Amino acid sequence: MGYLRTLLCTGSLLIVFAMMMTSICTTYWQVVLAHGIIVGVGNGCLFLSSVVIVSQYFATRRAIATGIASVGSSVGGVIYPIVFNQLLPRIGFGWATRVMGFIMLVTSLISIACMQQRIPSSKPRELFSLAALQDKPYLLFNFGMFFGFMGIYVFFFYVQLYASEVCNTDVNLTFYLLSIINAASLFGRLLPNFIADKTGPLNVQVPFAFVTTLLVFAWISVRSTAEIVILCILFGFFTGTFVSLSGPTVVSLSLFDLSTLGTRLGMTFAFTGFGLLAGSPVAGAILRGGQNWTGLQVWCGAALTVSACCLLSSRFVKVGPGWRAKV
Repeated sequence: MGYLRTLLCTGSLLIVFAMMMTSICTTYWQVVLAHGIIVGVGNGCLFLSSVVIVSQYFATRRAIATGIASVGSSVGGVIYPIVFNQLLPRIGFGWATRVMGFIMLVTSLISIACMQQRIPSSKPRELFSLAALQDKPYLLFNFGMFFGFMGIYVFFFYVQLYASEVCNTDVNLTFYLLSIINAASLFGRLLPNFIADKTGPLNVQVPFAFVTTLLVFAWISVRSTAEIVILCILFGFFTGTFVSLSGPTVVSLSLFDLSTLGTRLGMTFAFTGFGLLAGSPVAGAILRGGQNWTGLQVWCGAALTVSACCLLSSRFVKVGPGWRAKV
């Protein structure tokens, strides 16, 4: 609808405010409200805006442009855990959290100052489009993203606990596993996106989704520190496409009517949000206090298997079985 500046300012204000409130939380419900709900709404305002703006400025190299833009979240995923881990024993939880809030404030102000809408909206857009859900390739892709995010974040949330309890990994190294995943994801958002501009984003996302599925099932046999570190590197690389290629794929599937691109992107990210919401709690219920790691890993792998099959089906419905078509 053309409210880019409003979304950027609102999202930035919410995430900074939420971090400051998190720093003074004393009960669980306060953490859920501040760091769960408010940060979630704020990030939603910022994430969708960034993807849509990049797609407006690039037509022929859209995938690599989106990949470069998404690298910022990988860099943040490396820096924030390290900053928090280093500051926590020195200045305590409250001020460590506030420092992260101030970093968010500075980086958000840069985005607000630099980001501009290239193509003004000529008319109000729909918040939700039933017609888009009748587009079978797009609907199958959304199901693929739903199950994909349901699965990949199970690994993100539980890999540190697994490394500590099963692999007997050193506590300091365990804390840095997320930074290792995000560092690997940086390359997983650049190289595949470079290839995607030549072959099509969905053509790249499908094989990467299947490799991610195999990595999760391989997780079942991991028992040592070296193995878990290697798995984190590979997992970070191959899951990078779930973030960096989701936007370009929606664009590729919507080329017949780009006027609904913003609505379609919003709907796709709503699917991913519900997947995130459902995946990890179910995994936690399966784990039962650390007694059923195999069940958790199978749940994660099953979700990613369905995701990969949905993505493959989306491509098949769109262009058929041949692999030469760019989509």
